Amino acid sequence: MLTFEDKLAIIESFPELKRKDVSLGRVNFHFEESVMDKKIVVYRLHPNGNGYVYAELIDDHDNYNIEQNGMVNIRDFSEDELRSIVRKSIDSLSQPSDETWVNDDNHTLRLVYDFGLWNTYAGDMLDGTFPTYNEALDYLHQEGFERQ
Repeated sequence: MLTFEDKLAIIESFPELKRKDVSLGRVNFHFEESVMDKKIVVYRLHPNGNGYVYAELIDDHDNYNIEQNGMVNIRDFSEDELRSIVRKSIDSLSQPSDETWVNDDNHTLRLVYDFGLWNTYAGDMLDGTFPTYNEALDYLHQEGFERQ
């Protein structure tokens, strides 16, 4: 397992991130250039090695155990895993999120991050609003849609 110092060194190697010391020796890292309201990439990295990385918007988010707040616990991550998820998190916050989803009947919905919510649109008509990306994904999957 990587130590706190190991994790700090890896995360600090990303010049896009700005360190913010918080209480109890914990450290957050912000991505100030985020196109989303979300700016925190690394949350509460603790001297005991525990910490979280924001992963809700990354393309292969299904490969991670994402908690309700969109964060993944990185306590047991290897160096390669940590570098990979931090890079993916930064990349996911670098581009506006607008995805196209299609079902077997060739109906199309757009999933758009808008003002802190995830909205699905059928053409110009609002189809649904969800507080998190994962809830929007659940809805789309239940309705038989797949990302294009």
